[in-house]
Amino acid sequence: MYEKVSIPEIFGMNVFNDHMMREHLPKPVYQELKKTIERGEMLNSSIADIIANAMKDWAIERGATHYTHWFQPMTGITAEKHDAFLAPPTNGRAIMEFSGKELIKGESDASSFPSGGLRATFEARGYTAWDCTSPAFLREDAGGVTLYIPTAFCSYTGESLDKKTPLLRSMEAVSKQAMRILRLFGNTTAKKITVYAGAEQEYFLIDRELYKQRKDLIFAGRTLFGAAPPKGQELDDHYFGNIKERVACFMHELNVELWKLGVSAKTQHNEVAPAQHELAPIFSDCNTATDHNQLIMEAMKRIASHHGMACLLHEKPFAGVNGSGKHNNWSLGTDDGQNLLDPGKTPHENAQFLVFLTAIIKGVDKYADILRLAAASPGNDHRLGSSEAPPAVISIFLGDQLVDIFDQIEHGEATSSIQGGKMRVGVNTLPYLKRDATDRNRTSPFAFTGNKFEFRMPPSSGSISGPNFVLNTIVADVLEEFADHLEKAEDFNQAVHDLIRDTYIAHKRIIFDGNGYSKEWRMEAERRGLPNITNTVDAIPALVTDKAIQLFEKHHVLNRLELHSRAEINYEAYIKQINIEAKTMIDIASKQIRPAVIKYAGSVAQSMAAMKAVGGDTSVEEELLRQINENMKLFHEGLKYLEEVEGQAQLLQGSSRSQAVFCRDYVLAAMEKLREPADKLEMLVDEEVWPFPTYAELLYNI
Repeated sequence: MYEKVSIPEIFGMNVFNDHMMREHLPKPVYQELKKTIERGEMLNSSIADIIANAMKDWAIERGATHYTHWFQPMTGITAEKHDAFLAPPTNGRAIMEFSGKELIKGESDASSFPSGGLRATFEARGYTAWDCTSPAFLREDAGGVTLYIPTAFCSYTGESLDKKTPLLRSMEAVSKQAMRILRLFGNTTAKKITVYAGAEQEYFLIDRELYKQRKDLIFAGRTLFGAAPPKGQELDDHYFGNIKERVACFMHELNVELWKLGVSAKTQHNEVAPAQHELAPIFSDCNTATDHNQLIMEAMKRIASHHGMACLLHEKPFAGVNGSGKHNNWSLGTDDGQNLLDPGKTPHENAQFLVFLTAIIKGVDKYADILRLAAASPGNDHRLGSSEAPPAVISIFLGDQLVDIFDQIEHGEATSSIQGGKMRVGVNTLPYLKRDATDRNRTSPFAFTGNKFEFRMPPSSGSISGPNFVLNTIVADVLEEFADHLEKAEDFNQAVHDLIRDTYIAHKRIIFDGNGYSKEWRMEAERRGLPNITNTVDAIPALVTDKAIQLFEKHHVLNRLELHSRAEINYEAYIKQINIEAKTMIDIASKQIRPAVIKYAGSVAQSMAAMKAVGGDTSVEEELLRQINENMKLFHEGLKYLEEVEGQAQLLQGSSRSQAVFCRDYVLAAMEKLREPADKLEMLVDEEVWPFPTYAELLYNI
């Protein structure tokens, strides 16, 4: 039954936001906390007890019994340990307490989370530290109400073990360097630069009962077997199509929960593939947006079960239909209300905008390999480079207007900007439409879209922390270089013009506005010297090059030890994911597909014998059995080979990289070799006998 809601009444009701802080905190304490949040000043620990008590009272008023330090370890998901607001009882009566110490710092077993060798098994201590720039919130579910406190996570020796810490460090780095550029352009009012982000989240919804019958979906998140259905996405009838009522009910409940959490869920629609959908929020600061995206993914999975569905966030859950990505929209803004990536009506005259734009162009070109790594995952390897997602080659789309301006600058001075004008549709009752100055390019991995960049490569299941802290750091690095140069300039205006021109000429190889899917572009990209990193294993080394270590250490985002640990964690995650998929394939093939095919072949043989006994024609049965036997032989050979190479992968000694390379080159190839005859057998065996739901059932039973 549809629940009528008022967005203004419920929005942020479960968040200890600015309104709640004003209401529950003494004015001096509120002002001190705001200084920390807005200006990045050090938190005054003397007020922590007051804040903690106010937060506790607010949470208990709303029914909370527990609190948790909510953090984002290198597992790719979030982690939490719940503690009750309970102090030692007095005279048999419960006392509810929450101290400033408990708010600011928590403790967890650091050796139980991925550390890439930073922590040994016996070295257990790790700390969670309150991130007051991301508001605390209440989560309501069947288990009750819990106060969630966003935190960073570090080891006993101080290294970052999470995804939040480098993001916060990178935001400070880009703010510091961007402020230097602003001051040179005469801005004396801004005190801080904010990184803004908005992540468009794609996902699949399938029937939960069917999901529970697929071991591959349960263990691997994607289908490891499955023949193409009679109908896929070829009719283009799902994108922006009518939202089915069952899905709409899910979306409504999801929106309500997210609005209560202060997540500005705005856009929802059907995506290209059957059973695929998208949710997009309004922009917010990068740190909050990252936390919100984690909440969105968690809520999607939980709420889907309320409606008898399962939510799939894997990048390629079904072969042959579009996979899911997460478009990361990124921009920079000042605390005095200026969007630094807004070109204005005459961008050729907007030197400040062109300086920031040129810095981004240089940063993306210079550090393309690191940016590519930020979008790498085993699941994304199945998606990137096909005709549904950006190619693995990093390039930038600027559009006709900006390319024309840079062309003018390269050959002299920019004197004009291409304008969009108006467009007449050709029907008198329809209004004139304002035409943008440039078209969009869906094949570009990094596209300028009016007043922001859209990084289209990130994986749907991943955190947006990685792409954003890399973007922040590479832009901070170039802005620092620009500021160092311009601060010494005798003629500032001429220096700006020359800097824009020279930087564009040196890095224009990264600009490409054409079809990123074409073979011609891959050849052209190679001619230009642009890297084409097609898989995660080849992307990981970018983290530990001298260039990367110098970049991240220089801006205090990650040190050498932290970078090497993250490379190791990425290798381990890749190896483990492929191992899980291979073992799941072996399990399904041995225990489900093989017995089902043998049983069906036996029934066909019995039918053929009965037909022969009465003198009937058995040519159809004979042909069917021949095809089954041929594919069953290939299936058996493929299964034995997969078992062999999977065992070899487990026995490999030496570096994690060599094991990851083996998994990529041999285990994945063996999995494909096994899948091919299995999918052919699916088309030969009676669907009543086939041991698990088919693509047709999964994609069209909602």
